[in-house]
Amino acid sequence: METLDRIDLEILRTLQENARLTTKELASRVSLSSTPVFERLKRLERGGYIKKYMAVLDAEKLNQGFVVFCNVKLRRMNKEIALDFVERIKEIPEVTECYNTSGNFDYLLKVHAPNMKYYQEFLIHKLGTIESLGSIESTFVMDEIKHTYGIHI
Repeated sequence: METLDRIDLEILRTLQENARLTTKELASRVSLSSTPVFERLKRLERGGYIKKYMAVLDAEKLNQGFVVFCNVKLRRMNKEIALDFVERIKEIPEVTECYNTSGNFDYLLKVHAPNMKYYQEFLIHKLGTIESLGSIESTFVMDEIKHTYGIHI
């Protein structure tokens, strides 16, 4: 694994704040010329340090601001069942994040919906169709206190 230097880390930090910067603007912020910054960017992308560039949308304005964290327990667990569950979850657009967890539940899902009624229908008609599903525990978000898109580096 290659070592990132101070400038690589500064490039990554800066892009986490604003990925729409031009190479010239980014170069100015990290005190380098455009060519070495462009080369570093390509190396960071090839190395997998930068996975994707995207816009962060406002869920509330798009009527998707009802957020639920849904703990899922499967009836039983083996490789085949887990792979099937994961593939099914990847196909459900309301599930914006999915984590395999330890403890009392097997998975933690983050679900965006317009309202409680929609979420109820989602449980019945989408999650409820997964045969391996054992139990679900839903936690409804009342207010978002902190949501950081980047990672601390």
